[in-house]
Amino acid sequence: MHCEMILDEYREKMSLYERMRTFVVEKLRACLDENHILVAGLESRIKSESSLVGKLELKGYKYHSLDDITDILGIRIITFYSNEVDIISALVEQMFDIDWENSVDKRKMLEIDRFGYMSLHYICRIPETMYKNPSMPELNQMRFELQMRSSLQHVWANMYHDMGYKSDVEVPLEYQRDMSRLAGMLELADEQFGRIRKEITDYRRKVQALVASGNFDEVTLDGDTFRSFLELKPFMRLAKKIAAINQAELFEDSLMPYYKVLLRLGMKTIGDIVRLRDEYEEAAYQLALLQLAGTGLDILAYSVALQNICIVYILKKGFGEAGLTQLFTALYGASNYNAQRAHRISEQAKKINLI
Repeated sequence: MHCEMILDEYREKMSLYERMRTFVVEKLRACLDENHILVAGLESRIKSESSLVGKLELKGYKYHSLDDITDILGIRIITFYSNEVDIISALVEQMFDIDWENSVDKRKMLEIDRFGYMSLHYICRIPETMYKNPSMPELNQMRFELQMRSSLQHVWANMYHDMGYKSDVEVPLEYQRDMSRLAGMLELADEQFGRIRKEITDYRRKVQALVASGNFDEVTLDGDTFRSFLELKPFMRLAKKIAAINQAELFEDSLMPYYKVLLRLGMKTIGDIVRLRDEYEEAAYQLALLQLAGTGLDILAYSVALQNICIVYILKKGFGEAGLTQLFTALYGASNYNAQRAHRISEQAKKINLI
């Protein structure tokens, strides 16, 4: 009889659960966005009536009312990295009232050879400081379950569900060893992804500090270091000088396409790029004078400075029109126009004795 009463209460409160679901999901999304946390997924569901019936058939003796069932509304946050679970849980603790007695950290309950259902389960309420509506006081009393787990933990749980198992202990003995081996691989991968991410983050911070300090010869040229170097606007002086030839407006385009070009030109450190700029800056400006003479161009790209530096270097080093053609192909893709452009610039360069 009490199970029927619970089902009746469930039906009566369905609209409240829907309202709570919308509110909580919106608050979680806003929190994640505000803290610049990108997650693999934010899922929510309200337990279906058939699912609730099944639960009551199995464990109905445990529940005296609907309020005793804490997962009617279930929300799951799936992170990319396992260490982000702790970061998000700290934010959740600030947002909602946590029912610590019924919350559980399943990450600490597993045997050493189990990956299993590793996840953090919080039973939460919406505090009145976050939301209060006198016409719906139940919204501050109803509980919901919030699960937090990593992507690989989620993969494992879904795989078990697909095979029809609820926990490791249900796996037939002949398969338990293989499942344990797979669990170990997934857990190791989960840890290593987190470790690698942390080391990359530390490396980028170190690079930014080195670049900011001007120790350019200590900074090996790679995608991260080049991007940090570009934040200093190292070619802006030359770009503005070239734009002034026609009193042109300068718009800032990306110089990242030049990263691979500079590698091909033999640059190994950021210091090499600085020396390249300083050595060929004046010749690059003289070339621009010829290029812009009589054109009337009133809009120029910031990249014109670095492009002209590369052109001058290629011609000075004797790579000729073939080298220029390769430069333009690397920057703009294959085209018959690249060779024509290389020839025209080569002819211009002869007038200022670049070749």
